[in-house]
Amino acid sequence: MVISKSTETNKESKLEYFRKQVVGLDKKVPLLDGSSKRFINFDNAASTPCLKPVLDKVDEFLDWYSSIHRGSGFKSLLSSKIYDQAHQMVADFVKADPKTNAVIFTKNSSEALNKLANRFPFRDDSIVLSSLMEHHSNDLPWRKRAKVIYVEVDKYGVLDLNDLEKKLKKYQGKIELLALTGASNVTGYVNPLHQIASLAHQYDAKIVVDAAQLVAHRPLDMKPDDDPEHIDYLIFSAHKMYAPFGTGVLIGPKSTFQQGDPEHVGGGTVEIVTLDEVFWTGLPDKEEVGSPNVVGAVALAEAIKILKEMGMDTITSHEKRLTQYAIKKLRLIKDIIIYGNQDYVENSREAGDENAYASFDRLGVIPFNLNGFHHALTSTILSYEAGIGVRHGCFCAHPYVTRLLGVTEGESKKFRDELKRRNKAHLPGAVRISFGFYNTEEEIDQLIEALDKISKREYKGKYKLDEKLGEYLPENFSFDYSRYFDF
Repeated sequence: MVISKSTETNKESKLEYFRKQVVGLDKKVPLLDGSSKRFINFDNAASTPCLKPVLDKVDEFLDWYSSIHRGSGFKSLLSSKIYDQAHQMVADFVKADPKTNAVIFTKNSSEALNKLANRFPFRDDSIVLSSLMEHHSNDLPWRKRAKVIYVEVDKYGVLDLNDLEKKLKKYQGKIELLALTGASNVTGYVNPLHQIASLAHQYDAKIVVDAAQLVAHRPLDMKPDDDPEHIDYLIFSAHKMYAPFGTGVLIGPKSTFQQGDPEHVGGGTVEIVTLDEVFWTGLPDKEEVGSPNVVGAVALAEAIKILKEMGMDTITSHEKRLTQYAIKKLRLIKDIIIYGNQDYVENSREAGDENAYASFDRLGVIPFNLNGFHHALTSTILSYEAGIGVRHGCFCAHPYVTRLLGVTEGESKKFRDELKRRNKAHLPGAVRISFGFYNTEEEIDQLIEALDKISKREYKGKYKLDEKLGEYLPENFSFDYSRYFDF
């Protein structure tokens, strides 16, 4: 279905309005040649900037900030009400049933995944089925508690659904959890979560979705508990959804957390303590030890309001157009290597047709390299000479990235041996660009221009590799950071 011109214009007007609400959007950064340039952030997959309405709401709340669930003063009562309300707003945002599910605030997604790993009632022979495309935070915590088996990905890094069902069937009865990313932080691939959830439940497994990379870019619906497509556990972070104030979210059945003891104990988790006994309090307090991050909860709740006001469909369509535009432009650069499947670009029709993107779903996350250039060198030149921020390396997903890069076991062993000698000079990796709703085609054009110059060896600086850091730095030059921020 073709989007009408008036509807498309309204969406772009809304995005332009909210784009101006990004904190630090017009900040200029220094360049190698002594000039300065407005910073372009293409590292949104790591963390997004703050929004002005979020910052304003935090400032407004600080006048009323106080301890929660403890004090009887007006500010404590108000803070407690706001903190509880934030939990409800999170549940509403992802359509979780608060009668049966707990919304637990943590510091970030990594802590949330570790909490679930510690609190889930695994058996001695329990299996967690994961995939090769996972962030380390959705892999390493499970290794400490159960046997982890990995679902394969294809040559492009896309989850192999046939292998998934094969392993669900083979280990049926032993698989407690299927731990899966909602979208890859390396390739941006969006997994068909509800189809996979239905499959997992068919083979008596529950599913936990790491939605940290997905939550600010696609609508999320956990679905009712009795729906075969229900997502059992959901995890995400506020710092990837324009509220970087230190809050993560874990949502899951209350029954999981009502049994047993919390892994962290102390103030706020108990009703009564004697020298011999402890009586735990109710959820979510039982799992939120100590004085909670009320300010972070306020920021998260306000960010949710802003995302809903923008409309997740508006964000989705804009970022898909950016991704299509970027890939087409990148492919024109000499010696570019783009990792992953690009079929949806080749098969798509006009940008105004929503069905143009139906054949392949991915976020605005694109990994690439320039042939003949170390990934660290490419990213450093982009920063020092073009004022563009990207990410390079393996993006906390080493097995996945080395698979995409085609690193052999022999090469991998060599890299590990060098790393033991504190030499990071030859570690494999890629450059990653990742978009937020506020990025533009004009910013992509500046990236393409910079990459074109790099590929033609037309960059200006001389760069030297620091083997211990695995980073390139310009010779005889360094930024004076204290001019921009200091204590």
